[in-house]
Amino acid sequence: MRRVVVTGLGMVTPLGTGVKAAWESVINSRCGIISLKDRPGFSDLPVTIGAAVKPGSREEGGFDASEWLDRGDDRTMALFTKYAVACAKQALEDSGWKPKTEEEQERTGVCIGSGMGSLEDLYSTSIMFEASGHRKVSPMFVPKILINMAAGHLTMKFGFKGPNHAASTACTTGAHSIGDAMRFIQYNDADVMVAGGSEACIHPLAIAGFARAKSLAASYNDDPEKASRPFDKDRSGFVIGEGAGVVVLEEYEHAKKRGAKIYAEIKGYGLSGDAHHMTAPPENGDGAARAMRRALAHAQLTPADIDYVNAHATSTPQGDVAENRAIKSIFDGHWDKLSVSSTKGATGHLLGAAGAVEAIFTILAIKNNILPPTLNLHGYSDDEFNLNYVPLVAQDGKEIRAALTNSFGFGGTNASLCFTKAP
Repeated sequence: MRRVVVTGLGMVTPLGTGVKAAWESVINSRCGIISLKDRPGFSDLPVTIGAAVKPGSREEGGFDASEWLDRGDDRTMALFTKYAVACAKQALEDSGWKPKTEEEQERTGVCIGSGMGSLEDLYSTSIMFEASGHRKVSPMFVPKILINMAAGHLTMKFGFKGPNHAASTACTTGAHSIGDAMRFIQYNDADVMVAGGSEACIHPLAIAGFARAKSLAASYNDDPEKASRPFDKDRSGFVIGEGAGVVVLEEYEHAKKRGAKIYAEIKGYGLSGDAHHMTAPPENGDGAARAMRRALAHAQLTPADIDYVNAHATSTPQGDVAENRAIKSIFDGHWDKLSVSSTKGATGHLLGAAGAVEAIFTILAIKNNILPPTLNLHGYSDDEFNLNYVPLVAQDGKEIRAALTNSFGFGGTNASLCFTKAP
């Protein structure tokens, strides 16, 4: 089987735009969750907080679409596509991959997905259609809302003629996109893949829907930074977030031949289905455990080889318990050597982008031997939580040889990715 490595990274997050800004923020225990009360349409909602991408220049760690887009892009692209383009440009620049020949272009593909796509375009166009009829509907409406359009725009922008693919599996989207891209390389459909997830879902309608489903943390409107509390005894729901993460994956010999910088190797990819409930996992975490077990088997590693798990842990009462039980079942006998953390305390839950952003944090943890912290973790609800969850501050001083990163989504869809040190 062909080996696959990571040679480029790109991020747009509530902690900053660019990998350096986001990573420095997360390991220094900064939080990207803010109040949305002053934004139109949010003030009367039961939840008025979110992990929003900061406006501003790249130099300031913010996002300004004009720095990333070409002329005419603004009219044809939804915000989630703009985030994806910005991340892909960063990742490609970082990797140094600029295919010029027909063969190089045919061996380069894209796999970028989204969970919700462009809710803003769906909402605003529906209002306009109801008020003024079909003549007010933009001819760009359908192309802007298509989930695969982020990938499509990138193939056209850079001339990539390999696989043109998009996953849309709720909150597992980013992890599935990276895992699928790895397999395209392993099965010789491509030598290089640009892969990840993007989400631009901070909209009053999205918050209203999740709030009605009782999924959101609703008691922290006046103290946003304390709202996302993975594993903590006072956790009460997730915080909606937005952003994107993109990686450049490359066949190992291809990367080595051109002297590319290698961050890590992606060794394993495990998938499973809960077959249980639309939104809740089984209490024993069986689906999550099967995804992790399959990722380890694919990587040909044992639980003893894993030093860190970047948990999906969204700060919901049920979900964090189920994942913790799954992790403990897989790593039984190795609890004293394992560290687990959830970066969602800092970023909120980026839905379809979460798996990609957290994969990048996992890659950087391995590269730098630094465990990113779980913010707002002050105490545990019961003695089931007895692992090292890296509370409040980052930890270093120990080599991280290999790690898993988990993603789980509505519909009972699960994925786990396994990364190891660069070969």
